[in-house]
Amino acid sequence: MTSFKPFFAIALFSCMSLSVFAQNEKAVSDIKEIMRKYEVVGLSVALVKKGEIVYNQSFGLKDNVSNEPLNNDHIFRIASISKSFSATSIMQLVEKGKLKLDDDISDLVGFPVRNPNFPDQKITLKMMMSHTSSLNDSQGYFTFDAINPEKNPDWRKCFNKYAPGTNYEYCNLNYNMIGAVIEKYSGERFDNYVKNHILNPLGLYGGYNVDSLEANRFATLHSYDSATKTLSPSPLAYSAKREERLNYKMGYSTPIFSPTGGMKISASDLAKYMTMHMNFGKYKGVRIISKKSAKIMQTKISEEEGYGLAIANREDVITGKMMTGHTGSAYGLYSAMFFNPKEKFGIVVITNGCNPNYTNGINDVLRAGLNSLYDNFIK
Repeated sequence: MTSFKPFFAIALFSCMSLSVFAQNEKAVSDIKEIMRKYEVVGLSVALVKKGEIVYNQSFGLKDNVSNEPLNNDHIFRIASISKSFSATSIMQLVEKGKLKLDDDISDLVGFPVRNPNFPDQKITLKMMMSHTSSLNDSQGYFTFDAINPEKNPDWRKCFNKYAPGTNYEYCNLNYNMIGAVIEKYSGERFDNYVKNHILNPLGLYGGYNVDSLEANRFATLHSYDSATKTLSPSPLAYSAKREERLNYKMGYSTPIFSPTGGMKISASDLAKYMTMHMNFGKYKGVRIISKKSAKIMQTKISEEEGYGLAIANREDVITGKMMTGHTGSAYGLYSAMFFNPKEKFGIVVITNGCNPNYTNGINDVLRAGLNSLYDNFIK
């Protein structure tokens, strides 16, 4: 009697292959239209499903001067998604008993950090990590002199009028100060700590120190000039700051590496890091933080913003889904890293330059890219 099992298996495999091919073709078509519509220089994407990267592709240019094509090995300064690496580092130190989330930031950084309107109320590490510290960026955030009473006569302007812990305002200074805490309580320079305790254990290529990375792998970032409607390279995005590093002071010079926004990494490696958080602290058998710590980071503290500890919860990213993650923008780059821990899928979208338009606080290129990948591969 003739067996139909081999024929059926071949037919099923062929149908699946055609289906995957169709998904890829539709995704490529969507992304090319997104790039045309928003004048995108280059776009790199990665999609994770059930713990594995199932789609990783790059489109357009690495640089619009040389016209070199963008590829999956190119790395980007991902801006504010970097904050989650700093927060993850803090959770590791908390687990080791070196810190507590309710510690007074003044004690941790070694100089007074007190809202002058509420001088008796301490500002905790957790408040800094959740942007509820009452600090702002009005005096800048690339040096601690901005908030140090001994260095800046206008230090009071760094604080808002509301009490610490009672309101939310996104503040980059918070996370540069968190980087200093990591240095003081780990004994390692910030960039080295993240490399040794997060990147290397996960097998990821990236980092905060420009000189530790291959220069030819940097995707040039392009800022958009609305007056001339042109996109031009932003050379400061990958500044090595070598002179500033000559007299580096642990726990004070930390903003040189920008813990708030200075991570350089590819879309695919960012997707692997994202998967670690989606799996509550573990990736491919390697545990970076405990399940408890991961859940603390993902639990919202500010109700309206849905913000936890460098990770936010948003219902307006992909229609009908609660997504967890972060966005970034700097020097013309726009990045997004969002995942759904219940359904175990996640998406990374990064562009090195576009005509920036926003809807509900998210760049339209990122929103369109996230939704296209979801529709084509997950929905």
